[in-house]
Amino acid sequence: MDIYAVRRNIVGGIIILVALLFLVKLFSIQVLDKSYQLSADNNVLRRITQYPARGLIYDRDSNLVVYNQAAYDIMVTPNRIQKFDTTEFCNILDISKSYLKNKLDSAKNYSYYKPSPFLKLVSSKTYATLQEKLYKFQGFFVQPRTVRKYEDSVAAHALGYVGEVNDKLLDTSDYYKSGDYVGISGIEKSYERYLRGKKGVKMYLVDVHNRIKGSYKDGKFDEKAEKGSNIISTLSLDLQRYGEKLMQNKIGSIVALEPKTGEILTLVSTPNYDPERLVGRKRGQNYQKLNNDTLEPLFNRALMASYPPGSTFKVMNAMIGLQEGVVSTRTKFGCRGGFYYGNFHVGCHDHKSPTNLIESIQVSCNAYYCNTFLRTLNNPDYKWPGEALNQWETYVESFGFGNRLNIDLPNELPGLVPNSTYYDNIYPAGRWKALNVVSLAIGQGEIGTTPIQMANMTAAIANRGHYYTPHIVKNIEGEETINQRFKKKKETKIDSSYIETVIEGMDLAVNGPAGSGSTARTAALDSITVCGKTGTAENPHGKDHSIFIAFAPKNDPKIAIAVYIENGGFGATWAAPTAKLMIEKYLNNKISVKWWEKYVTEKNLIKGRHEKED
Repeated sequence: MDIYAVRRNIVGGIIILVALLFLVKLFSIQVLDKSYQLSADNNVLRRITQYPARGLIYDRDSNLVVYNQAAYDIMVTPNRIQKFDTTEFCNILDISKSYLKNKLDSAKNYSYYKPSPFLKLVSSKTYATLQEKLYKFQGFFVQPRTVRKYEDSVAAHALGYVGEVNDKLLDTSDYYKSGDYVGISGIEKSYERYLRGKKGVKMYLVDVHNRIKGSYKDGKFDEKAEKGSNIISTLSLDLQRYGEKLMQNKIGSIVALEPKTGEILTLVSTPNYDPERLVGRKRGQNYQKLNNDTLEPLFNRALMASYPPGSTFKVMNAMIGLQEGVVSTRTKFGCRGGFYYGNFHVGCHDHKSPTNLIESIQVSCNAYYCNTFLRTLNNPDYKWPGEALNQWETYVESFGFGNRLNIDLPNELPGLVPNSTYYDNIYPAGRWKALNVVSLAIGQGEIGTTPIQMANMTAAIANRGHYYTPHIVKNIEGEETINQRFKKKKETKIDSSYIETVIEGMDLAVNGPAGSGSTARTAALDSITVCGKTGTAENPHGKDHSIFIAFAPKNDPKIAIAVYIENGGFGATWAAPTAKLMIEKYLNNKISVKWWEKYVTEKNLIKGRHEKED
C-alpha cells in the first residue's frame, strides 16, 4: 500500500471518529440529557399540578365538621424570569425585597427548570390583583389549591391539622413534592392516605408574556385529580362542643366512649385552641405562639398525659382481689381514720366502719384497699410478693393499661404499670415487700394512666368484662368497613360475676341514700342510673387532681366516661358533676338542672397561673 493510501485511511478514520463523537454528543444532548428539552418545553408549556380537594370530615350524625376553601400559591420557575419591577411586585404581594431575594435564591438552588413555591396561601384579593398584572412578571404563575375550613372552633386535638411536608417525608415518599401539604396530627394524619386524594396535572400553552393561551393538545396529556375520601368520625359534635364549654378555664381532659363499639364520642383536652389558627399564612406564627404557651394547648392530654388514677383505681383492685380469692363480698375491714401498719399510715376520710367490699367502693375506703392489696401480694399461692405483683400486672394490663391501646390517633402514650422488675431497680432485688408498694392500692405511687385508658377501663366494666379498641373513625367513603381490629372483642382476665359486684358498689357510690357516705352523689341523675367512682390524685406540685369515671345507664350502657381536672381537688367537687352533665347531654340532649351547668362552666381553675397569649 502506498503512502497516499495510508494517509487517506488515516484521514478517513479521523473523519469517521469525529462524526461518531458528534453523533454520541447529539444522542447525549437530545436523548439522554433532558435539560435542553426541558428548557425548550418550559418556554411554551406550563405544567400545573391539580391538587385534589381533601376529603371532608363529618361527625357521627353526619354534621359537617371540616371542609375546604380556595387558596392560591405563587410559583416561580427561575430560568424563565426576566427583568421586572421588584418594587411593584413586592407591593402587590406585601412582601419585602429581602424575602424576594431569599426565595429566588432558594428556588434556584432547588432547580432552574422546575417550578417551586414562592409565596403560599395568598388571599383571593391579592390573587385577583396579581392576576391582572402577571404578564409583567415572567417566570411567576399562580397555582390554586384548597386549605382546611372548620365548621366550629372545637375538637382541634381530635381533628388535627395540615401542614407542609418536611424533608424526611420528601426523602421517603414518591408522592409528595416540595410545597405539598400533609396531615400533621389527629385524624388528618392517621387517615392521610384516604383524605389526600390523588394529584393530577394540566398542561397549558403559554405565550412570550407568560399568559396561558390554552390547553396543550386538547388535554391529551392531562391527568385528572381525584378528590380525597370523605370520613364519618365517631365524634358527637354537640357533645364535643359541650365538653369544651364545661372545661373552659380548666386543665385536663374528658374522654367518652360508646362501650358497645369502642367509638370515641368526645375527646376533650384543655387548654385547647381554635383549629383555624393553624391554617393560612399565619400558621407558622400562630404555631410558635401556641408552642410557647406555658399551658401547652398543643399537648393532647387525653392521649399523652400520664396521671395517677387515684381512688378510681380501687375498682380494679377490688376486681383483682375477688378474682384471686383473697377477699369476697362478705370480707370486712375496719377503718380508724386510715390504714395503720406499725409506724406506717395511709389516711382516710370519715365514714362508717367496718365496710364490706361493695360498701368500700361506695365510701371509697383507703384502709379497705390497702388491706386487700397486701392480701393480694402476700397471697401464699405465690413464692414471693414480686410474683404476685406480676400476676396483678397481668390483670391490670388486660383492661388496657400499661400499653398503647393502638387507637387510630397518633402520639398515644402507654402509661406505666410497674412490675417486680421495676421495683427490683429501686430496691435491692427481691428484698422489697408488699408494704413498700402499697400506694398502688389506692391508685398512687408509680402507676401512670392516660384519660383514654381510664375511659377504656370504664367501658370494659360497663360491658361486664370486655372492650373494643377505642377509635375515632366510623366510616370511610369507598371502603366497605373500618379496620377489623376495631371490631375484635378484647376480653379481660376478670370473671364477669366479680365485675357485677364492683358495679353494685359504683351504683351505690352515686345513688346511695343521703347520709350513707356515698362519695359521688354529685353525679346522680333522676332519670338515669349512673354508676361511677370518684378519685382524688395527690399532686406534689399543688392542689390535688379531681377525677371521676362513670358509665350509664347501668343495665344498658351507652356511654362510658373519664374526667380528669388538674388541681380540681376532690373528685366529687368538679369531675363528677362534669361527667353527670356530659352523660345527661348525650343521653337526653338536655340539662335538667341548669345551676349545675352554671356551677361547672363558670369555675376558673387556672386563674392567676398564667395569662394566655392572644
